[in-house]
Amino acid sequence: MSHQLLLALSHFGLSIVIINVFVDQLGLPVPAVPTLIVAGAIAGGTGADHGQLSLTGVFLGAVFACLAADCGWYLLGEIFGIRVLKTLCKISLEPDSCVSNTQNRFERWGVNSIIIAKFVPGLSIIAPPLAGALHIGWARFIFLSTLSAILWVGTALAAGMLFKTQIEALLVDLDRIGSLAGLLGALLLACYVAYKWWERTRFYKMLRMARISVEDLYRLMQGGVAPVIVDVRSQTARNLEPRWIPGAIHVPLNDVARHLRDLPRDRDIILYCTCPSEASAARVARVLMNQGFKRVRPLSGGLEAWLAAGYAVELAPPAAATAPAPTTPSVTGSPPLPR
Repeated sequence: MSHQLLLALSHFGLSIVIINVFVDQLGLPVPAVPTLIVAGAIAGGTGADHGQLSLTGVFLGAVFACLAADCGWYLLGEIFGIRVLKTLCKISLEPDSCVSNTQNRFERWGVNSIIIAKFVPGLSIIAPPLAGALHIGWARFIFLSTLSAILWVGTALAAGMLFKTQIEALLVDLDRIGSLAGLLGALLLACYVAYKWWERTRFYKMLRMARISVEDLYRLMQGGVAPVIVDVRSQTARNLEPRWIPGAIHVPLNDVARHLRDLPRDRDIILYCTCPSEASAARVARVLMNQGFKRVRPLSGGLEAWLAAGYAVELAPPAAATAPAPTTPSVTGSPPLPR
């Protein structure tokens, strides 16, 4: 590494690391892991310039930056609940799955999944506000978040120390090509963002299908043969919003395959969720349509539109979460559909 580059990193590296980690943990596409690895290589070196970047200082500063960002997200989740998650899902480069995958991990592993959150792309941003929305408690959250930050920062710094020779050689090459390296890095970042945006656009194109309005659904429910109404939210999402449309059965997105044979093919099936653009409901509808179901439609606006229209809701979860048999109008443990 050139003397000038090493000197700059040694003198200003701590501030750079803290800012980079904080911005990364806020969710901006500025990866902090490479910075931590390089900082670990510099702080763990033995040269005259290396020692000016304290390994302890970098470690504590990065952990504090993680905790500060996490606490901010937790507070927003605690105050605004599911609305924060929906906003994150709207602006995420990985729509819908960014929240639903996190909720699924919370259901499988509990809140202890926060410990490994920073190692899973997308999970590190969604986990803190989700924990706040679930009101797990500040003391518990700070403990789990601090442990997660220690593991994540420590792993990156340790990698830098372990491969410091190779990293210094790489920095020599990057320093040699000068501004071309910065241009290449910016180009790679732009390509990554463009690819994720293309995936997002393709995802929303897949969701384009006929939907039913809450007014039309209400009229169907008051008619002769009521439709089968399916709540495709995860259990965590139902805990965050414990209301549901009367008569709805609970078939989460990940459990659809197990209930295919139970769903009727001779009745309307209406699916709803609480995610932007009815993403989960449309995904389930696409699965059912691919399996030969013809009368399948997501509910436009989802549960939020139903609540805004002032229609009746149920307030306690049904005892069973199974799909209906084709010949029965309701499900054991679920309230009968309105006529």
